[in-house]
Amino acid sequence: MALADLPLKVFREELLIPYKSDEVTRLIVDSHDQGAFEAISHLTVGEFRDWLLTDEATGEMLARLAPGIMPEMAAAVSKLMRLQDLIAVSAKIRVVTRFRTTVGLAGTLSTRLQPNHPTDDPAGIAASILEGLRLESGDAVIGINPATDSVESTIRLLRLIDQIRLRYRIPIQSCVLAHVTMLVEAMRRDAPVDLVFQSIAGTEAANTSFGVNLALLDEAHQMAVELKRGENVMYFETGQGSALSANAHHGMDQQTCEARAYGVARRYRPMLVNTVVGFIGPEYLYDGKQIIRAGLEDHFCGKLLGLPMGCDVCYTNHAEADQDDMDALLTLLGNAGVNYIMGVPGGDDVMLNYQSTSFQDALYVRALLGMRPAPEFEAWLQQSNGQLLTA
Repeated sequence: MALADLPLKVFREELLIPYKSDEVTRLIVDSHDQGAFEAISHLTVGEFRDWLLTDEATGEMLARLAPGIMPEMAAAVSKLMRLQDLIAVSAKIRVVTRFRTTVGLAGTLSTRLQPNHPTDDPAGIAASILEGLRLESGDAVIGINPATDSVESTIRLLRLIDQIRLRYRIPIQSCVLAHVTMLVEAMRRDAPVDLVFQSIAGTEAANTSFGVNLALLDEAHQMAVELKRGENVMYFETGQGSALSANAHHGMDQQTCEARAYGVARRYRPMLVNTVVGFIGPEYLYDGKQIIRAGLEDHFCGKLLGLPMGCDVCYTNHAEADQDDMDALLTLLGNAGVNYIMGVPGGDDVMLNYQSTSFQDALYVRALLGMRPAPEFEAWLQQSNGQLLTA
């Protein structure tokens, strides 16, 4: 009740981390669009929640409002919403991004094809990629988490995906989820870098624990733009608990820290953002119920702030969660209009050792809700006429 009665303008006046001591706070404050905020500046958090659920709050209006919403405001209002509220508001908002495919259009659900391998074996990765493509996965990105932390390995994997793309003339974008410093060096060596990846968090101290800051992200973003390979060039992953696990949360709750990470992401107009919602473990999200709640909160906050949100619907094996919980979250997110989910062979990541969604899970949601892949990718599927079956 205290939170519901709090005026939204208080978040502008009373900062949770001092302006001088945190560059994420400075980014949030300096990029806040006061003109856009005027439309809701008279509301309390509770009144904002009520207004978001009205017919007046259309997707178009929420898109115009997004630059005026501070991440802390989004996190606050999410705490007052039941699951159906989070779904109803998120479903209004479409955030569309483009590279070789267009992701986020109404009536579409895209996937990140995640062909990880415990030794980065090219044959094993290629087999997983071909299996995923046959099952209509990969239209958001083919993204590999490398097992080997080196520039040479990063470049080798980038070239592998690019060779498959060029051989079969597939409209896809690639990403090797190496540290951003690895990708900067790969770009300097003329590697075929499409999307630049980095895990990010909601405080300067947490980002420092990841080995990044805004200046480094700025440099990487500018280099990727100058390659002129696509329109939106960044890919960010987040997850509740990362700031807390680094003791870099400044006393803030996990959801507020998570929303502040979205404030970092939107600076770069990314192609993809996703919360890896259950990956960090039960020390931070204890069971399936908490993972479901967190996934819908994260998706809502990201969309409200104008981000192209996806979700890794996942859990670790020591969490009090199972695949039934993930089926529930997957189905709810499909109805909430999530931009993309993961496509992992068998739903079991053999390199990162956690459970996610399979290629077949995406087909289930598309069939259930009448959704389709990204249009460019769907056109390729129709034109390819089964050529991958003889690969």
